[in-house]
Amino acid sequence: MFPTSIAGSLPKPSWLAEPGKLWAPWRLAGADLETAKLDATLLAIKQQEDAGIDIITDGEQSRQHFVHGFLEFVNGIDFTKRVEMGIRNDRYKAMVPTVTGPLSLKGRVHATEARFARVHTDKKLKLTLPGPMTIVDTIADGYYGDRIKMAFAFADALNEEARALEADGIDVIQFDEPAFNVYMDEVAEWGIAALHRAIAGLNCTTAVHICYGYGIQANVEWKATLGTAWRQYEQIFPVLATSQLGQISLECRNSKVPLELLRLLDGKDVLLGVIDVATEVVETPEEIAALIGKALGYIPRERLVPCTNCGMAPMRRDIATSKLMALGAGAKLARQRFG
Repeated sequence: MFPTSIAGSLPKPSWLAEPGKLWAPWRLAGADLETAKLDATLLAIKQQEDAGIDIITDGEQSRQHFVHGFLEFVNGIDFTKRVEMGIRNDRYKAMVPTVTGPLSLKGRVHATEARFARVHTDKKLKLTLPGPMTIVDTIADGYYGDRIKMAFAFADALNEEARALEADGIDVIQFDEPAFNVYMDEVAEWGIAALHRAIAGLNCTTAVHICYGYGIQANVEWKATLGTAWRQYEQIFPVLATSQLGQISLECRNSKVPLELLRLLDGKDVLLGVIDVATEVVETPEEIAALIGKALGYIPRERLVPCTNCGMAPMRRDIATSKLMALGAGAKLARQRFG
């Protein structure tokens, strides 16, 4: 009961990349960098296992960014042709590469770290991929001239990698779609259909992660404008409940998401965010168990998976480690209390 997991990313060691930054440049190069990425992956696995996490990830240690770590392996993208673009409906701006031709994979994307992680843990293993809608919201289009058409082209590339990851022994493939909380109308119009294209033919567990973003200042400021009740999920959960995806990962801890919205996910496993990634305050096991208890009023216990609100990539490593330990201990306490 209450198997634990994380949204995906963990902070990178300071010898691998500069701490506290998204898109942090690597501090090594060539063969040394490739070795260091796997060293960091092994540390991330050990960190999660020591904390009692049940469904672990590679910590996204081999990627600079959760979207661009995939885009680097896609033909048709010019990384020298960068333009400034508003991300998440102009919540913040970033310099992004440009799609300049038809999209296709150059080859495998995450084979090395997926196979390495599979060898080094006996636990269930999850690997994350960016979702089609979030990708097209994080790259400039100089070729397709149609946001939906480009999204489905990315979905085909994602599906190719996802099928290969399943063959590598990955138990859960999760697509990260923070854009779903921004473009709610488009979720029903084409976002779910693009995800269905991305998971076509998979037999492993599939998940979609939808949150209010990393704990960076732009996201914190945006959340402050959302009022006393964050109801974005109310529009998209009914559509997700009828989708082919098996799991929905969402933000809950220290958020203003009304818990009753969880009822809208009837029939789905819910990865309940019980760890806040936007604060350095470490949750107590009691606080985590209490939130799980409240969620049980809306989610069957066999479908509740305690998780983090979002990725921990920009966080201090010592804080992230303490939060992982709290997550494991909080779930253990909840099993004792509600089992």
